[in-house]
Order: sequence, then structure tokens, then C-alpha cells
Amino acid sequence: MSIQNQPIETKPKKVAVITGASRRQGIGAAICRALAKEGVDIFFTYWSKYDQSMPWGVEPDEPRILREEITKQGVRCEYLEVDLSAADAYLTVLDEGKRRLGDPSILVNNACFSTTDGYKVLDSTSLDNHYAINVRATTMLSVEFARRFSQGSGGRIINLTSGQAKGPMPGEIAYAATKGAVEALTLTLSAEVAPLGITVNAVNPGPTDTGWMSEETKQFLLTKSPFGRIGLPEDAARLVAFLASEEASWITGQVIHSEGGYRRR
Repeated sequence: MSIQNQPIETKPKKVAVITGASRRQGIGAAICRALAKEGVDIFFTYWSKYDQSMPWGVEPDEPRILREEITKQGVRCEYLEVDLSAADAYLTVLDEGKRRLGDPSILVNNACFSTTDGYKVLDSTSLDNHYAINVRATTMLSVEFARRFSQGSGGRIINLTSGQAKGPMPGEIAYAATKGAVEALTLTLSAEVAPLGITVNAVNPGPTDTGWMSEETKQFLLTKSPFGRIGLPEDAARLVAFLASEEASWITGQVIHSEGGYRRR
């Protein structure tokens, strides 16, 4: 057989599972777009009930529109509405992702639960609600992903956190406590799954304009920004895409603060 007629070997497409992509303006949606741009097939989850309960809200067809945007980039895209606070939701997510697109090699734990609850109003129910999404779902998705991973190398787990170790978050005790646990999980799990060829890292995007900021909040944050602008979802998404790439294979157990030099003092 001549060289010209020899078949060209192509690597199978990667599949990524991204949680918490309800809103097209959010970080989850930006991550979906960034990974799709790199040729990764996308399976994302959303839970509209949570966003509908928040001040920013969500339109009912946003997941469908996001899927259409992703498929226009030449990759496959599927989505699933799922309440990650359910104890067995992690199994549903990974089972459905595999059934629809194949075995994933990338997991991005972006979904979170956040309400304002300082020490005067914090109760057990609020703490449990934060724990179920921010800690339990993230942890169980991550360990089940590792249990199922059989590709030998190139596995990626990327968690989203909020820089709890860099300063206090008054009025957000439950959120700070549970997201702080994600940073601890990232370090310990990275050591356990490294022999499987999986890296585990976390990204702190800092204050990011996803539609929740009031004008007063924006003006305050601008005084803390050396670059004179507020973080955008695409800023975090670019870093996540890098950590998911082959070029980041030597980076693990890290919490990377991608917040444009944001000054807390």
C-alpha cells in the first residue's frame, strides 16, 4: 500500500460532562462553548427550578438554545435536567452521559447552590442544601468518574470554587464552608487518582458578571480591579479549557485563582 493510500489514524473525540449550565450568560455555558471550540463533545446538566428562584431568573428554552449553539461548532451536544441534590443524581448524570455520547474523559463540576445566610439567619436546612450540591454532588460525581475511567491517561476533573482561602465571605457562611471543602477535596483526590492518569484541579474565577450584579456592585468591584474591568464567564472558561487539554497534563492538585488580580483589601 502506498503512503498516500494508508489510512490516517484519528483520535476519538473527547467527551466532557459539565454541570450547572442552565443560563447562557453563566460560567457553565461559557465552559461548554470553550470546550466545544476545542472539538470536545458536550453533555451538560441544568436545573431550572434553582435559577428561577434566584433574582436573575432563567428563560425556559435557554438549554435548548445553548445546545444549538454548541452543535454549530461541529461537535455533538446533549443535555439533561437533573436535581443534583438527589442522593443518586451523580449516577444518573454519568449513566446518561455515557449512553448518549460515550465515556467521558472530562468532568467539570460547575453547578453550585448559594444563598445569603450570615450567622443570624443560618439554619440546618440551608446548610444541608449547600452541602448536597456543593460537596456531596461534586464529590460523588468525581469519585464515580474516577471509578469508571479506563482510558489510561488524559482524564480531567475540574472543580469551580470561589477563593475562600483568600479572604472572608461575610453573609455567606454555608457557601464559604462548602466551597472551601471543594478545595480540600481537590488536593486529596488529585493524589488518589493520579495513578489512573487523571488530573484534578480547581478554578476560582473571582467576581464574574453573569447577570447577578447590580450597578452598585459593579462600580464597587471596579475599584478593586487592576485591569479596570469585571471578570467575564469567558475568562474562567478559557482556563478550564486549558486545564482540560493535553498541555495541562502536568498540573494537578491546584486551586488556580483566575480573577484578574482582584484586590480584597
